[in-house]
Amino acid sequence: MADPTEKEQRRIMDTKNVTVIGLQWGDEGKGKIVDSLASACDYVVRYCGGANAGHTVTVEKERFALHLIPCGILHPEAVNVIGNGVAFDPVIALEEMTALRERGVEVTEKNLRISTQAQVVMPWHKQQDILSEQQLGASKIGTTARGIGPCYSDKANRSSAIRAGELVDPDQLTQKIRLIGTIKNAQYAGMYNAEPMDIEPIVEQYIKIGKTLAPMICNAGADLRRAASEGKRIMFEGGQGCMLDIDHGTYPFVTSSSVSACGVPAGAGIPPKSVGSVVGIMKAYTTRVGAGPFPTEQNNEIGDRIREQGKEFGTTTGRPRRCGWLDTMVVQYTSELSGVDELALMLLDVLSGLDELKICTGYLIDGKPVGDFDPIMLGKVECVYETLPGWSEDITACRKFDELPENAQKYVRRVSELVGRPVGLVSVGPGRDQTIPCDSVIKGII
Repeated sequence: MADPTEKEQRRIMDTKNVTVIGLQWGDEGKGKIVDSLASACDYVVRYCGGANAGHTVTVEKERFALHLIPCGILHPEAVNVIGNGVAFDPVIALEEMTALRERGVEVTEKNLRISTQAQVVMPWHKQQDILSEQQLGASKIGTTARGIGPCYSDKANRSSAIRAGELVDPDQLTQKIRLIGTIKNAQYAGMYNAEPMDIEPIVEQYIKIGKTLAPMICNAGADLRRAASEGKRIMFEGGQGCMLDIDHGTYPFVTSSSVSACGVPAGAGIPPKSVGSVVGIMKAYTTRVGAGPFPTEQNNEIGDRIREQGKEFGTTTGRPRRCGWLDTMVVQYTSELSGVDELALMLLDVLSGLDELKICTGYLIDGKPVGDFDPIMLGKVECVYETLPGWSEDITACRKFDELPENAQKYVRRVSELVGRPVGLVSVGPGRDQTIPCDSVIKGII
C-alpha cells in the first residue's frame, strides 16, 4: 500500500482526537483498535450503548472482555470516561471493576470517571426487556436482555429515570426508587401479569452502590471539554455498529442509542469539532446477532465455516452470530454517515482456506439497480456479487503488507476501492502484534 503524503499526514494528525466506530452490525473488533490507540491517548470515552456492548482485548495471550468499562483501562496512563450517553449498569460495572482488579489492573477514581448525567439501568429495566420479548414471541427484536432499551425509554420519559449523579444522594435516591418501583410494578402487572418486585432490597442495594461509586461520579462533560481545550488527546470508543444506530440502522432491529460518529458530541458532552479523525472498523466479512435483514447472510457451509473459524459467538450473550459475505454497500453507507477517514479491516485471517471469496458490490430490487442506500430496503434487495480468488496460506504470522499472499493483498485493495476509503491497517489475529500497517496516518494506531 502506498505511503501517505506529507500533506495527508498533516491533514489528519493535526486533529488530535480520534473516534473509533463499527461500520457493520457490531462485533467488528473495535476493542483491539481502541486498545492499540489508547496508548497514545490521554482519555478514552464511551459515549453510547451500555452493557450490551462487548469489546474483547487480548494482551500477551490474556483475554479481557469488557462491557461497560472503556478499553483504555488496560493502559495505566489513560483516563477512562463513561459518558452521559451511556446506559450505565452499576451492578455490571462493579463486577467488571472487581474482575479487573483481581487480574492486576488498577481501577480507581484517577483512571475511571462516570458522568453524573449517565442514565442508570435499574432492575425493572431488565425485567421489562425479558417480559416484552416474551410477549412479542416470533416478532421479538432480539435484545441482549440487559435493560438498555427500557432505560433509554425512561430517559425520554424523564420522570421515571435515574441518573448516576442521583446515586450519591441516599435520601433522593430512596424516594425515587420507591416511587418509580411502585409505578413499574403496577405497569408490569397490567401489561404482562408479572409478579411485583420487592422494592426495599433495591433501595438498600443502590444506596450501597452509590457510596462505592461516589468518588468516580463527576461532571465528565466539563472534564472532557477542558481536556480538549488544553490539547489533550481524546479517543471516543463506539459500541455496537452503525447499522444498529437508533436513527440510521435497520430499524426496528437496532440498539437504542446513537452509535455512529454522529452520536459523539451529544453522548460525551463535547462540541462536534472535537470528534476528530474517524476510524471505521469492519470485518473482512459480515455478521450480525439477532433478528433483522442481512442481505449477504449465508445459511450454508460457508456461513458455518466462517462462524467456526472466526469464533463468531457473542461476547455479551454467547449467541452464535449470523455470518455472510462482505457487503460493501453497507460499509460505503456507514463510512459516509460517520465521515470515516480510514478503515481497519479485521479478521482477514478467517477467510484463509476458501477457494474463492465474494463481495457484495450492489443491490437489485425487482431486477433494477438500487441507487442511494436506505436501510429500510434491505429486506427486499438481491445482492450483486463480485468473485475474487482466495488464498490457502495461514496469514496469522504476517506483520507487513507485502508478506500477505498476493490474493489477500488484492482483496484488501479491492475493499478500499469499493468503499472509497484507505485501509489503514489489517488485523490477522487477536494479539496486539497481529496488526499490519497499511495506509494509516493516525498516530498511535499500531
